[in-house]
Amino acid sequence: LIVEFIDLIRKEQRIPLLEAIVQAGKIRLAPVFLTAASTVLGLVPLALGLNIDFPGLFARFEPHLYLGGDQVAFFGPLSWTIIFGLTFSTLITLILLPAMYYVAERNSIRRRWFLRRLSRVAYR
Repeated sequence: LIVEFIDLIRKEQRIPLLEAIVQAGKIRLAPVFLTAASTVLGLVPLALGLNIDFPGLFARFEPHLYLGGDQVAFFGPLSWTIIFGLTFSTLITLILLPAMYYVAERNSIRRRWFLRRLSRVAYR
């Protein structure tokens, strides 16, 4: 999505590649980060095995918070996997992907320039 957004900015505003990458990163930073952060923070209680006694909370206003339980054996590792995977993929999306796109696009521009120059020399 961020690469598509960079291409859209470059077409509409006719700005250089690096400036388009920075502008797209600024615009897409908040939605990507907020989505990842809310998911990660939502999974932390499940990963830690935090349990709340909801019937006791609503009936007597005593939630009886405790850690552990039966579901931690399965959902704990699953939650940690999702948390670390989502954190890693967010960093890749916001940092590594734009950098790789910049390098690939610059090489593509140089390759096109070289091939044009080579074709001019070949037909002389």
